[in-house]
Amino acid sequence: MSDSMENTLSKARRINQDISRYGVFAEIGAGQEVARHFFQAGKASQTIAKTISAYDMIVSDDIYGREKNGRYVCEPRLNKMLTHEYDLLVDRLSPTRGPQSRFFAIANTVATASSGSNKQSHGWMGVRFQNEPGGPSNDIVLHVRMLDRHRLQQQEALGILGVNLLNCAFYHLPQAEDFITRLVDGLKDDQIVIDVIKFTGPDVKHFDVRLMNLELVHRGLAEAILFSPQNEILNVSDAVYGKSLLIQRGTFRPVTVTHLDVLQKGLQQIKGDVLKSEGKDLEVLPIMELTMHNLTADGHVNEKDFLARVETLTSQGLHVLISNFFLFYGLKRFIRRYNSHFMALVVGASHLNKLFTEEHYKDLDGGLLEGLGKLLEQKTKLYIYPHKTPNLCLTAKSFFPSPHLRHVYAHFIENQQIVDISGCDETGEYLHSIDVMKMIEKGDPQWEQLVPPGVRDLIKSQKLFGLK
Repeated sequence: MSDSMENTLSKARRINQDISRYGVFAEIGAGQEVARHFFQAGKASQTIAKTISAYDMIVSDDIYGREKNGRYVCEPRLNKMLTHEYDLLVDRLSPTRGPQSRFFAIANTVATASSGSNKQSHGWMGVRFQNEPGGPSNDIVLHVRMLDRHRLQQQEALGILGVNLLNCAFYHLPQAEDFITRLVDGLKDDQIVIDVIKFTGPDVKHFDVRLMNLELVHRGLAEAILFSPQNEILNVSDAVYGKSLLIQRGTFRPVTVTHLDVLQKGLQQIKGDVLKSEGKDLEVLPIMELTMHNLTADGHVNEKDFLARVETLTSQGLHVLISNFFLFYGLKRFIRRYNSHFMALVVGASHLNKLFTEEHYKDLDGGLLEGLGKLLEQKTKLYIYPHKTPNLCLTAKSFFPSPHLRHVYAHFIENQQIVDISGCDETGEYLHSIDVMKMIEKGDPQWEQLVPPGVRDLIKSQKLFGLK
């Protein structure tokens, strides 16, 4: 027996021996993998009121209700499972066990797949629990992807994660800084991805959901996280489903009027490209992307600065993606896992020099040519916004890479995979975030004219970015 299995069983045994914990296990799609550990640990009757696997769709719908989109592996399904099982447990057992029991319901809805299958191995897992007998309920919800090649390994990882989730919820709530570490204890590197974690309830108010999800990306447990304009954490696959995407990368410290003009010009351009590529109109989802590379200094994340960037962007009604992708082709490959529709990445013309720096592609066998080939194709384009200064104006047409790369660049230009979205006469001087930051640091009030009014008011009212 491996060390991780011993540790997992000892955690399950501890919960079984805690006679105040009593609950229901409801698991759809990957077997009773969480409950199994509690049966193996012994004394499960002290913890488990009921286990259920509603594999048949008709049976499942009869218990939990139908899903409008016909999907069973989704967050609404998980929430219905938690609500139904928890409420039923409390209703049945409160008269007899309520004064001395802290009730819980743990549920998951999961799709596993063997290596080589086109299906995704992913699922939703959550626990609803009382911290005190008769107390209010709290929820912790996760979205996970299993990376093991075989179903049996994926199910084993799911079981370990479920035991860890209960262990964290019951015994480690005060230690928010250690929560993620304990949640993945006993799991191997590159075994699972956790790309959403949510906390709801009075006993988990000390968890900042935004920072907890950022920690997932920082630790490499998630490739990216997505914030809605309401500062909610979204599941990327659900958010981008059926949409065309316009993605702008930047530091956004802070977001400037130029950033919004770049986005607006990109939105004007993409409408025609979507119609031409898809043969129909599709909703376009604009996303502002920041990389962890731009959020870290000496390996550490400035949490206050991170929150300031997210809040100023979402205040403009924008979705914000935090990713681990230094190069664009990694971001494109990530998006393509969930979305096959037309997408465009929009950048300032000064970024072209970085894009055609061969050193960035040294880890690829095919070098720069392979990297750009993975990035640009019929349904993925690079939009170039003019980089205008008092002395010059750089566009896609006026950029000249190294002589041995000019034919490569010409290929993408001629095939309209790298295109200008505006001319120099239609744009003003390009405003960098760093120039605005210098004004803020110096106390120069001119910065107020260089950011959107809503961002200006937010920075001033909350003293963001070191404003004095």
